[in-house]
Amino acid sequence: MEEYDDKRINGEVAVWDPLVRVFHWSLVGAFAFAYLTSDEWDFAHEVVGYVVTTLIVIRILWAFAGTKHALFRDFIYRPSTVFAFLRDSLRMKARRYLGHNPAGGVMVIALLTSIAGLCITGILLTIEGYKEAKWLEEAHDVLANGALVLIGLHVVGVFLASLEHHENLVKSMFTGRKRTE
Repeated sequence: MEEYDDKRINGEVAVWDPLVRVFHWSLVGAFAFAYLTSDEWDFAHEVVGYVVTTLIVIRILWAFAGTKHALFRDFIYRPSTVFAFLRDSLRMKARRYLGHNPAGGVMVIALLTSIAGLCITGILLTIEGYKEAKWLEEAHDVLANGALVLIGLHVVGVFLASLEHHENLVKSMFTGRKRTE
């Protein structure tokens, strides 16, 4: 497979492939919709829950078979590297990464895990015998609120990394491109 990030144009390089970008923004919209309809509109909440489940499965598969910066092996770092990166970030002296930085890699795993847990508990709650399981409803609620906290941390991390490295990471998740240096 041709590496996606080999296409350099005007000092920029393609980093986030179309599948990663469509996944990211689709998940943003679907999660927001599911969260906002959780107590009000059961049918829509369940349908969008299956959409989120499909997105998570596709993204996990892409993390093994996708382009360079979409792969797990590109953004999973040793804990010592993650802590060193966070320490350096607090000093605004962290190394810039073309793909996910070590903290971003941890966040990807945390978000995929928590949202996958949401999907599993949500699906179980539609199965006879689990529909009235209060512990399962509580687990689903805790995972939803935990995912919301992670999303907040993700947004703060993106903002701080954009500030530190003088680049618009939100824009790069739309265009797929980042500056080469």
